[in-house]
Order: sequence, then C-alpha cells, then structure tokens
Amino acid sequence: MTMQEEIVIQERQISINEVKFIRELIEKNPSWKRTKISKELCKKWDWYTPYGQMKDMACRTLLLKLERLGHINLPPSQNPKINSYRNKEIQYVLHTSDPIQTELKALLPIHLEVVLEKQYLDLFKTFLSLYHYLGYSGTVGENLKYLAFDTRANPLGCFLFGSAAWKVEPRDSFIGWDAKTRKRNLPFITNNMRFLLKVQTVGCYRGSG
Repeated sequence: MTMQEEIVIQERQISINEVKFIRELIEKNPSWKRTKISKELCKKWDWYTPYGQMKDMACRTLLLKLERLGHINLPPSQNPKINSYRNKEIQYVLHTSDPIQTELKALLPIHLEVVLEKQYLDLFKTFLSLYHYLGYSGTVGENLKYLAFDTRANPLGCFLFGSAAWKVEPRDSFIGWDAKTRKRNLPFITNNMRFLLKVQTVGCYRGSG
C-alpha cells in the first residue's frame, strides 16, 4: 500500500522515513520477536512515560496498526491467546496466608514499595494470580504496581494502577480537554485500578478492581 508523506497513529506522526526504518529493522534482524522490535523502537524514539517506563505496549499497538494498514510485516506472534495459559509463566513465590490477628497500630508504619522488574515482581504476580478473581495475565500500557508491607516487612497487599483510556468524549468534555491538553495530561490519570488486601476473617488475600 502506498503511503502519504506522514500518517497519524495514536496521535503520533509517522513519516515515510520512519516506516522505512522499521522495515529495515525487521529485515535486518529476522530472529527478533515483536517485543524486541518494539523495545528497540522505544529506545530509538526516546519513547518513555514521565515515570521513565518504556512505552513498549503502546509501541507494539502502533506496529500492529501499521501492519494492518499494509505498511510493514511483523514476525508471527509468540503469545498464545488461550485462557488456560494466562498464568503459565509465573514463578510462584512462597508466602504465608495466615491471618493477621492484631491491632492495626501494631502493623504501623505501613509502607508501599514500587514493584520493579527485578524487585518484588514475582511476589506481585503470585498474589494476583492466586487470589484475585481476574488472575494475572500481564499488564497493558502504562501502569504502576505497588506492594504494601507492615513494620516487620510482611506483605499486606498489592495495588495495580492501569493507564486511562486514550479517548473518552464525555470525560474529555467534562474536564475541558482538547486534543493537545489530553495528550499532555493523560499520563497523570488512571481509569483502571486493581487491589488486593489481606483480611483477618479468612486469613487470605482478597481483591477487587
């Protein structure tokens, strides 16, 4: 398919030269999977959130849209879309689900830790996978993950804040956002939250969201 000088996808202007660069990146690296390609593009474009997270999923979505428009050919997807695989690759962490029977003040100060790729992530996945009714099948888009600990560093729960929808006309009109303002401020709001807290009544973790 022929292409204009520029096309706009996800409010990002993509030039002919950028599309050519993506094609060459794919052709020169036939062993690369889609994740590797999107991460390399994020580095090339300096595409990060205000919190320093790589916009990997947003980039992958952009690549899929370019493919559907006939501008590029991506390698086959490596992620099976079958519900039975949703928790397949989680490395479960040993933990206790014994009830906490004490006054709240005995747990203070309670503190939150940001979940990073190399710290707390397996524990975070374990809790959502085992105890949250939605399970855990990964995160999409920009997100922030937290674990809550008591004063003795015992985990009490976890929180997942997901990115807001890109365009919601009633929301944008109510706030008074035009397209430029929405693009600037969207990273600072969330439409999606999932939480999991340890409760005394049954001695396990319960979640919502």
